[in-house]
Amino acid sequence: MEAMRTTGMVPVFYHTDITICQQVIKACYDGGVRVFEFTNRGDFAHVLFGDLVLWAAKECPELILGAGTVVDAPTAALYLQLGANFIVGPNFNPEIATVCNRRLVPYSPGCGSVSEISNAQAAGCDITKVFPAGNVGGPSFVKNVLAPLRWSNIMVTGAVSPEEENLTAWIKSGVLCVGMGSQLFPKDVVAAADWQWITDKCKQALGYIAKARN
Repeated sequence: MEAMRTTGMVPVFYHTDITICQQVIKACYDGGVRVFEFTNRGDFAHVLFGDLVLWAAKECPELILGAGTVVDAPTAALYLQLGANFIVGPNFNPEIATVCNRRLVPYSPGCGSVSEISNAQAAGCDITKVFPAGNVGGPSFVKNVLAPLRWSNIMVTGAVSPEEENLTAWIKSGVLCVGMGSQLFPKDVVAAADWQWITDKCKQALGYIAKARN
C-alpha cells in the first residue's frame, strides 16, 4: 500500500507468453515502477504468475507483484499461495475480503458507487478501486466521493493514460494511485519488442504524477 502511495502508478498487464511478461515487467521496473498487477485473464494464468513471482524475486527484487481480475475467493486463495502481495478485482466480493484479511494481504475491489466503496471499507479494504473510472464519472467522481469519505484511498483504473493532462486530472482529484494497462502497453509496441519505449513511458508518467502532486 505504501509503494502504491509513493509511486502513484500500478501497471496492469497480461500475456500468454512468459518471456514477454518478463520483458514488460523488467521494462517497467527499469522505469521506476515498484508495484505491478498481473491480471488473471487467460487459461493457466496462475501458472505464469507463479513463475513470474520466482523470477521477479531475483531480477526485480524491489518489485511488489500482485494479481488482478480476481472475482472469487478460491481464485484469490490460489494466487495468495503463489505469492501474490495484493489482490485486485473488477467487482467487490466480501468473500475475497475474508480470505485476504486472514493473510493481511491488501484487497482492492472494483467499486462504482459511494455505497460500494463504503461497504468495501467496512469489509477491511483499505484501498478501493474505482472501475471503470471513466464510465462512472471520471476525476470529478473521485473528488466528490472524497468530500464525505475523506479517509478513502482510491485507485482508479479505466480511462487512465500516460499523458500529462490525463494523469494531472486524476492526481488532482485526490486518488492514491492510478492503474494503467493498454495505454502503457500498446499492442504494436509489445509486438515490436520495444521495451525501451515502455521504460521511457513509465519514467515520463511517474514524472507527471510527481509534478501533479507538487
